[in-house]
Amino acid sequence: MSLPKSSFAMVQTAPRKLEPMDIPIPEIDDDAGLLRIDACGICGSDYEQFEGALRTPMPAVPGHEPLGTVAAIGDRAAARWGVDVGDRVAVETMISCHHCEPCLGGSYHLCNSRRIYSYIPLSDAPGLWGSYAQYMYLDPNAVVHKVDASLPPEIAVMFNPLGAGFRWAVEIPETGPGDTVVIMGPGQRGLSSVIACREAGAANIIVTGLEVDERKLALAREFGADATVDVQNEDPVRRIRELTNGRGADVVVDVSSYAVEPIVQAIDFVRMGGTIVLAGVKGFKPIPDFISDKVVLKEITLQGAIGVTSSGYKNAIRLLESRRHPVERMHTHDFSLAEAELAIRTLAREIEGDESIHSCLIPEN
Repeated sequence: MSLPKSSFAMVQTAPRKLEPMDIPIPEIDDDAGLLRIDACGICGSDYEQFEGALRTPMPAVPGHEPLGTVAAIGDRAAARWGVDVGDRVAVETMISCHHCEPCLGGSYHLCNSRRIYSYIPLSDAPGLWGSYAQYMYLDPNAVVHKVDASLPPEIAVMFNPLGAGFRWAVEIPETGPGDTVVIMGPGQRGLSSVIACREAGAANIIVTGLEVDERKLALAREFGADATVDVQNEDPVRRIRELTNGRGADVVVDVSSYAVEPIVQAIDFVRMGGTIVLAGVKGFKPIPDFISDKVVLKEITLQGAIGVTSSGYKNAIRLLESRRHPVERMHTHDFSLAEAELAIRTLAREIEGDESIHSCLIPEN
């Protein structure tokens, strides 16, 4: 099938401004590829990019959760990735050099020259660096994973939040059988963390949220959470103490966005010698009432988490292809590319009476 000469895309040109554009489709050399987007997931980072809080370059094509079908590929790229035209793939967010010290040490997501899909400007050829588009460029250093083409695209694209659940809530803190885990934030990544922790054998999973999160907290219980806490109508520190018999949690994972209060609460939630994973970005806001002495006296491990690596994505794809979990209960909205701003504003609760948990853009190819 011949390729079109251009790809429709929604381009961020300024904070809170997305504009439709047609971007030329490049020639694909032996080491690169072109992806026809099947679905692009939307998450809290999309809103932060939309707001300008992440200080990402503009103009740029957003979209860092690409799922698609290989539309064109070079011979060396096909051999390297083990895929060909017609294969469905999930694309990792990070583009690393694979040669620097962090990459060679196994931390390729911390590459010294790391680039991130959706945060690369239009001026960097070929411009199709995000999945708010019909087509996306597959950089020679991209990492891709085959995905069962029979999965509905809105479900298969959950590889990204589920991958985050496995990496942030299981791999980094080494969650295992018998552990008590507190997950702060019942959005799609918090719910994915519940599923991942249940898969890892955690014995006691507690999810915290706000009053408006009632539906999400109920879904967390469906997915395997043992208890949920409404931090606005309950004393969260006292409640966590009750739910852990006064011991505190082995692991606390903060996946809330923007709010800084959860970081302060996490220090009180975690047990002596426990681990806190900070994965929700806060728009570079300072944290009032942060008392570092509590970290010292409790000997807490405080760990940041950026992105997902291959093991997390592989576990997520394996889980989706097993069809053992009703992850479709998390999916609430499909939007067209032209509705990208509506999708972001819906997720951010700017559209009254319409709550989004997991949503995605489905291009009209």
